[in-house]
This record gives sequence, structure tokens and C-alpha cells, in this order.
Amino acid sequence: MDIRIGMIGYQFMGKAHSHAYRDIPFFFESKAKPVLKALCGRNIEAVKEAADRMGWESVESDWRELIKRDDIDVIDIVTPNHTHAEIAIAAAEAGKHIITEKPLALTVEEAKQMKDAVEKHNVIHMVCHNYRFVPAIQYTKKLIDEGKLGKIFHFRANYLQDFIIDPGFPLIWRLKKEVSGSGALGDIAAHSIDLGRYLVGEMDEVVAMSQTFIKERPLGEMSGGLSASASSEEMGEVTVDDAVAFMVRFNSGTFGTFEASRFATGNRNRNTIEINGEKGAIRWDMEQMNNLEIYLTDDQEGMQGFRNVNCTEEVHPYAGAYWPAGHIIGYEHTFIHLLYEFCEAIVNNRRAKPDFHDGYQNQLILQAIEQSAETKKWIDIPKA
Repeated sequence: MDIRIGMIGYQFMGKAHSHAYRDIPFFFESKAKPVLKALCGRNIEAVKEAADRMGWESVESDWRELIKRDDIDVIDIVTPNHTHAEIAIAAAEAGKHIITEKPLALTVEEAKQMKDAVEKHNVIHMVCHNYRFVPAIQYTKKLIDEGKLGKIFHFRANYLQDFIIDPGFPLIWRLKKEVSGSGALGDIAAHSIDLGRYLVGEMDEVVAMSQTFIKERPLGEMSGGLSASASSEEMGEVTVDDAVAFMVRFNSGTFGTFEASRFATGNRNRNTIEINGEKGAIRWDMEQMNNLEIYLTDDQEGMQGFRNVNCTEEVHPYAGAYWPAGHIIGYEHTFIHLLYEFCEAIVNNRRAKPDFHDGYQNQLILQAIEQSAETKKWIDIPKA
């Protein structure tokens, strides 16, 4: 079954998604055949160059025209956050399946409208929390569900970067609240929140603090990946957080601690979690994504300690689709797994996860964190 993709956006995440669609048939047997039908962006010359390089059949400069096309089944949204709601709602009304980058929206209100739209029009929908699809994370979920760690006491997450630490780094869209919604909170802590909900469960209440270290920056634009270039000596105001830390109480009683910063000197993309339970613990670091540190209390006395498990064996989720054990995979494979599951959901007419309901719940958590940081109080987290 051909699944004809129309993607809006073509830079960092556009490249990751394009690569993943093309690689799905190499590694996974499926009735689904992703077809890179049309790539869309405002700069038509840049879109044409990207489409030629990444293997897209055609281009559009207006996302509204893309959505109207009868030869498009899926709208893939990899644009800045403030555009997600309008595009997704229009795509749902046109009967297109939808996948969008995180966070789902700018606000809780937008996220609710998006969730309502996809449910009303009965389309498949998904949010791109790609870290769920690391084999080591999937294996962690299996261990927890099987009770190997017992009752979970602590969930500890850090997501640390340093790419904006230079005061001369320009005022890109990720630093403007009206475009991004928030800073480190929505950009990277959103991933940690999703992992917490996926692995441990729902969150009941939160207390938080946030800080913006550099208040003004030269105007500029993204130039690929997380790089950027200044376009003017004129300065503009940074209107989002640079760092955020918060504690949550999970519904299960698990004690959660989170930190996210784009000012953590020396950390390029240090996305880590640690989970401590009554029977054992795990530690994971995205920068060593194939490895999972596991500790079990029932190991023989004198031999207890964290063991390093390389999650590339056939028994590890997704790993059997690739190379022999020990032949590691990388960041791009998380998108292959995510988009494989999305295509499988379309072919089999089943729910994809994480979906817009998850995105809406995550947005409620992001809002509660911002409210707590402003009021310096514990905030109850509403349930979607």
C-alpha cells in the first residue's frame, strides 16, 4: 500500500524524516510503502534543491495547496511550533493523516483544538517524540512492565545542551515565545516529560523554576541543524527560558526530578534518565544510546552493581531489523522506528502512539510548569 507523504518544512527535521521514510523498506517488512510525493516550503528555490537532494517527487510553496492535493495521504509537519495548529487542523478537515514535530502546539488551547480535529475527522495522528523509539528505551519499558524493577521510587531526567551559550548567538525562532511557545522547556524538556509519562505514568503535580541568562541577542536566522547566523547588528529580546528545573509527583507516587538547559557548558545533547525501583535501577544516556546500565538487587552479593548492556541483540526491540549484535545504530534510526510505527498504524487502521492526546497532555504539563515557575507554588496538573 502506497502512503503518499506531503511534508511541510525541509531543514533539520525535514532531513531526518525524509531519510527515515526512505529507509523503512530497507529494514522492516511492511505492507506500507512510503512515497515521498511532495515537499513544501516558502523559499521555492531552496525547496527544489532540498527535494532533489532528498528524493521528493514534487514541490509546493504554499502548504494550503499541498493539503488540497488528492495524491497526498499524509501531512508531515516539521515547521516552527506556531504553525502546527493551523496546518494540522486544516489537514484533518481534508481527511489527511498527520504527524507533527513536538511540542504539539504553542498553547493548551491550540493543542485541544488539534486533538479535537483529528478525532472528529477520524484520521491517524502522531507526535514525533523519537526518543521513545530507542531500542534501549523500549527495552526499559519492557523491564518495567514485567516488574523487573518493582515499585518505582525515582524518575530522574536531564536534557542538557550548550548551543546558545555564546551571547553572540543570534535571536533565532527558538528564542521567541510567539513562535516557539517556550525555550528549553518545550524544546527539550518536552522529550523528558514524554519519556516520564511513557515509562512511569501520569503526573499529578509540579513545582518549577526557570531562568533566562541572556536577555538580548543579535537578530538572525537558523542555517541548518542547530547552527545560525546573525543577519543584523540590531538586538532583539529573548522571550523564553534558557533553563528550567522542576519536580513532579507521579500518580503512582514516584518522585520525579527534571532539568533542561541550553546553557550546560560542555553538553552537546546529553539526554539522560535514571530510574530507581525497589528491585533494581536503570541509567541511559542518549550520547551512548545503544547502551543501557542495569542494576538488579537480586544479583549475587559481592557482584552487585550496574552492568552495561549493549541493546543490539535480536531480543532488543527493533534491533533485530539491523545488523549483528554489537553493530550499533544511531540517532537517525529513532525516526525510522517512529515513522515505521506511524505507517503501520495507517495500514492497519489502528492508533499510533504517542498521538495528539499525548501531545495535549504534555502541553498541559508544560503549562503547569510555566505557571509554577511564575507563582513559585506547586501546581496541580489537569488530565486530558
